[in-house]
Amino acid sequence: MSTYKTIIIDDERLARSEVKRALALYPEFEVLGEAANVDEALVLIEKTRPDLLFLDIHMPEKSGFDLLQELTVVPEVVFTTAYNQYAVQAFEVNALDYLVKPLRDERFGQTIEKVKLELAKKEEKIKPLPMSYKIFVKDGEQCHFIPLSEIRLIQSMENYARLFFGDNKVLIKKSLNLIEEKLDPNVFFRINRQQIINMEYIAEIIPHFKNKLNIQLTTGELLEVSSRQSVKFKNINTL
Repeated sequence: MSTYKTIIIDDERLARSEVKRALALYPEFEVLGEAANVDEALVLIEKTRPDLLFLDIHMPEKSGFDLLQELTVVPEVVFTTAYNQYAVQAFEVNALDYLVKPLRDERFGQTIEKVKLELAKKEEKIKPLPMSYKIFVKDGEQCHFIPLSEIRLIQSMENYARLFFGDNKVLIKKSLNLIEEKLDPNVFFRINRQQIINMEYIAEIIPHFKNKLNIQLTTGELLEVSSRQSVKFKNINTL
């Protein structure tokens, strides 16, 4: 049985306890921690890399929606709230479900089944493509057959992504998030919301202000790593 890492985020202790009580019936969901506000949640998410968030909307200073905007990689989300007027906005940010407090066991069970189905789909996709895999791209009158190993930079262009390889750059109609799911995380690293780099092309790592990093590729591009991803980059590249 797969185990799914879970975090509960709510400013009310009793509300967090209510979610924990409901989850106790589903041992495949491991609660790694709780957070009472967005700042606590950001630290916990960075540390544990959860599969699932049970997330309140109304919290002091910053809302659940604010939290999602600050994340580079967003886990699956189930909103838990005392208000029902945010349902449309919740599904616009691709939440799996929207539960109104107090929680009802039958409704919670339906949510769990939905979550398990979605996480199982993600597990099937998790095996990365080999670096020898070639991507076929038609760019105007030209066609390219590009090995992943030759792609040094992938840049988000809304619903498209731009691939940089050799002296060329081409657009493909896929989002950066979809592409990232298929890449080997030991080779490709997301440096910010907009860009993924092939770490084999790193020429120099340059300290930047506020502990951020800049990375220069062998082909000359100088790229800025976000604060959060700078921390992650240092952690994964330290013995």
